Amino acid sequence: MKLSVVVITKNEAHCIGDCLRSVAFADEVIVLDSGSSDGTVEICRGLGARVEITDWPGFGVQKNRALDYASGDWVLSLDADETVSEALRDEILKVMESGKFEVYALPRLSSYLGRPMRHSGWWPDHVVRLFRRGSARFSPDLVHEKLVFTRPSGRLRAHLEHEAFTSLEEVIDKINRYSSAGAEMARQRGQESSLGLAVVKGLVAFLRTYVIRAGFLDGREGFMLAVSNAEGTYYRQLKLVLLNDKRA
Repeated sequence: MKLSVVVITKNEAHCIGDCLRSVAFADEVIVLDSGSSDGTVEICRGLGARVEITDWPGFGVQKNRALDYASGDWVLSLDADETVSEALRDEILKVMESGKFEVYALPRLSSYLGRPMRHSGWWPDHVVRLFRRGSARFSPDLVHEKLVFTRPSGRLRAHLEHEAFTSLEEVIDKINRYSSAGAEMARQRGQESSLGLAVVKGLVAFLRTYVIRAGFLDGREGFMLAVSNAEGTYYRQLKLVLLNDKRA
C-alpha cells in the first residue's frame, strides 16, 4: 500500500519544513502552492516534495486540485502547520494495511499562541484526513471545506499536532481573511444579516467558546481565543451586511 501526502501552501516557510519532515515515511509528498514569495517552494523541493504552482480558487477547490496529483493507494491531507507524530505514523501505516475502513478521522491537538488547547471546543478535534484514494473529495467551499464521503469511517487514537497560531498578527490576519470568505459564501447562499444580529452572534460565539466549551480552563489563551472567535463571527456578519448593501 502506497501513501500520498498532499499539502496546499502559500507563504508557509515558517512551518512547512516541520510538516514535511514529519511525513518522510510517505511514498510521495505533493505540495500545491499558490504563489509563495517567502521560500516555501524552495524548502519543499529541498525536502523532496513534488511542488506544483497554481492560482487560488478557495480551500475546497485547491485541496481537490492537490488530491488530483496523488497516485498512492491512500491519501493523507495535511495543512502546512500540522505535523504527524511517530505514534500517529505507526497507526496510519497499520490501518492502511487492515482495510477495515476507507476513511479515517484523526484527533487534532491545536496550540494557540504556544499553548495546547484542551478545551474551548478545540479538543478532541476530529478531522477527517486519511482516506483511500477515490473514496472521498473535498467540498468546494471557499473556507471551512469538508471531506465528503459516503461509507462508514473509523477513528485513529494518536493525535495530529497543529500549531494553529504563533502570534496575534496571525490571528488577526486569519479573522480578516476568513470573515471575508465566509461572508461571500453566505451571500452566494442568499443569506442576510444586520448589525444587531452581528452583535448577538458574536456574543454567542464568545459564550460558546469560553463558557459552554470551558475555554476558561485554558487560561488567558482560552479567553483570547473566545474573543477572536467572537470577532470572526461579528465581522463575518457585518461584511455580509455590506455585501448585500452593494448588491441592492
